[in-house]
Amino acid sequence: MINRRHLRIKVLQALYSWFQSGDGDYGKSERELMKNIDKIYELYLLYLLLLSDLQTIASNRIEDGKAKKLPTRQDLEPNLKFVENPVLELITKNKSLQAEVHRRKLSWGPEMDMLKKIFQEIRNSDVFAKYMDDPGRNFVDAQEFVVTIFKDFIANSEALQNWLEEVNIHWLDDIDLVCAAVIKTIKGFQEKSDEFIRLLPLYKDPEEDEKFVKDLFRKTIMNSTETEALISSKTDNWELERIASMDMILMKMAITEVSEFSTIPVKVTLNEFIEISKFYSTPKSNGFINGILDKVFAQLKSEGKIKKIGRGLIEG
Repeated sequence: MINRRHLRIKVLQALYSWFQSGDGDYGKSERELMKNIDKIYELYLLYLLLLSDLQTIASNRIEDGKAKKLPTRQDLEPNLKFVENPVLELITKNKSLQAEVHRRKLSWGPEMDMLKKIFQEIRNSDVFAKYMDDPGRNFVDAQEFVVTIFKDFIANSEALQNWLEEVNIHWLDDIDLVCAAVIKTIKGFQEKSDEFIRLLPLYKDPEEDEKFVKDLFRKTIMNSTETEALISSKTDNWELERIASMDMILMKMAITEVSEFSTIPVKVTLNEFIEISKFYSTPKSNGFINGILDKVFAQLKSEGKIKKIGRGLIEG
């Protein structure tokens, strides 16, 4: 689920906090970093659980209608297409989701009023009416409907995003990644799927990805004095104090990655940090960072300090 760019962003955020705090305990900061990455998976689970809870809310409304003293015909003969949606059923009954939610003690219970409002918005929508009025029970249609309501009423819910920001300030940076993972999960269901279908894992390769995160974090700190001197030598008349702290950390990370990670092509490192700078630094930072890193990488190559393993990586 989580890609290398997002892992770099998480390391960037942890390094920014570490350099700003001056705590000096990077073991503690590293543990917090790994915890924040794991929290991304909790957000993924919460979104899936939300879909399940919407089905429960709809089911409870039906039961409440039947329990009225003077129920209408619609109360007694409700349209069950939403509560019997096979994709929502697969999410609700999924054993992996149930186990992880239980282990992590996740629940929307205290926020059920917000979920009820989201359900009411869905219920009042044209997409809901169209789905419910169609007598067909096609699995693909059910799948597309769930994807649509997730995109329109959950992923883009302002109330939900505000709540997520209050719970975990870093989650706003993770929403797009996690929502894409939820949609991929929904689209991965098939009519023959059962409650044992696996959810997406947090890491593509847990051992390699965790090692990448920890090594990049630790080595950027360990190499900080050396990389700062390299940057200073390429900034002409600029004083280090004039360089934005975020730009400095991005360049330190890039120099560390290109020097310490032998299997990552130079171009990949350069492109990744230029792209990250577009979102996490000033509008002109990407050009400045690009120019400095080009000079530093050229020097490191000439000194034989960039050693890559694999065909074509040195030129990369």
